[in-house]
This record gives sequence, structure tokens and C-alpha cells, in this order.
Amino acid sequence: MTESDGKPDPGSAASEPNGEQKYADRVYRSVPGIISGVLLLCVAGWLIIDAVVTGTGRTPWIALAAAPVFAFPVIAYTVRPTVLANERRLLVRNPLRTITAPWASVEGLKAGYSVELFAGGKRYQVWAVPVSLRQRKRATRLATRAAATGEPSASRTPSLVNPSRVLRPGESDPTRAWSDQVVETLQELAERNAALPGAAGPVVVRWCWWIIVPTLLGLIALVTLIVAG
Repeated sequence: MTESDGKPDPGSAASEPNGEQKYADRVYRSVPGIISGVLLLCVAGWLIIDAVVTGTGRTPWIALAAAPVFAFPVIAYTVRPTVLANERRLLVRNPLRTITAPWASVEGLKAGYSVELFAGGKRYQVWAVPVSLRQRKRATRLATRAAATGEPSASRTPSLVNPSRVLRPGESDPTRAWSDQVVETLQELAERNAALPGAAGPVVVRWCWWIIVPTLLGLIALVTLIVAG
């Protein structure tokens, strides 16, 4: 499974009206998740349109009611998850919630069977950075083989020379899984930026109502149509 590397947006810094510097976010997302979500939406859209155009009786109405029940959760769990990090805060967009954690409130990140954020005394799962155990095993085999054979590339591999070294944006280390690289980068950003004046504050959690409300309304409409017979 291949995921996208986190890269800053074009333009490393821009001036705010108050004269302070606002740095672009590093963005981390799962490319396979986005692709699968888009494909599911395309297939569902074709089926719903076909049911609306060719269906008889209540079929078109049931199809229309089912559309948000399917579409919004797919968007929430495949396209929406994103991690954005700058010098002030870490922003995690999960399927139904958005967690904004100033670096001073970040206690740590962990990549086990999933990536977890510990901030403000609570734990949050990071959906945008999936952990691939197969990718992790492959990276471990590559690192072991490179170290054992003494390949020239091994001496230039950041994780073999200095395991604590954080990769620069756009740089890739084949001897570490992508999720582990992202966690190390975010952990380094937390340690480096926690003392900055703009990195203080509480963790803010917001529900994603534009996904929750249409899904619930569609579900109510769908159940009503089915029960009405």
C-alpha cells in the first residue's frame, strides 16, 4: 500500500496583517483511501442515477434518500481524513471530528497498529495516517539486508546513520514505514515548537456537522419510506 508523502504547500511563509509570519502546512493524507473513496462514490452515483431515471414507484425516492446515507460516510472515512501541521499547531481531521492541538498541548504520538495522538490528557486516533504492517515488515527486511550486505546505499540511509533524524519534506526513507516516518516528523515538530508563543492553548475538538446532519436526515427519510411500505 502506498500513501502520499507529507509536503508543505507552495510558498514556505507568508506575512499576516499583524506582521507575523504564517508558515504553510505540511499535509499528510492516504492516497489509497482517497482513490477508493472516489471510486465508491462514482459507482454509487451511477447506481443512484440509474434508479432515479429508470425506477418506478417509490424506487427513485428511496434511491435519493439513500444517497446521503452512503455518500457522506464514504467521504468522511476516505476523502476527509487529513493531518496538517505548521509551527503553531497540529490539526487532525478525522471522519467525524476535527482536533486542533497546539504543540504545547501535544504529549506525544504513537504508531502501533494505528497512529494515536496524545494531547490535553486525551487520546485521539489519527485516521489520515494508516499503519501498514506489511509495509513495516518490508521496510525492516530492507534495512536488515542493507546493513548485513554493507551496501553503499545503506550508509546514506538516514535511519541507519541516525535513527533520530527526521526526514525533510519530500524525502523518503525506504527502511522505515511511511506511518513511522510521519510520526517521527510530527513528534520532532512538537518538541521543537512547543515553546513558541503561538503554540500554546487548549485542545479544541469540533464535530463535523456537515457530514453528520445530512447522513441522519437521509437515514430518517430512508427508514420512513421503507416503513411506509
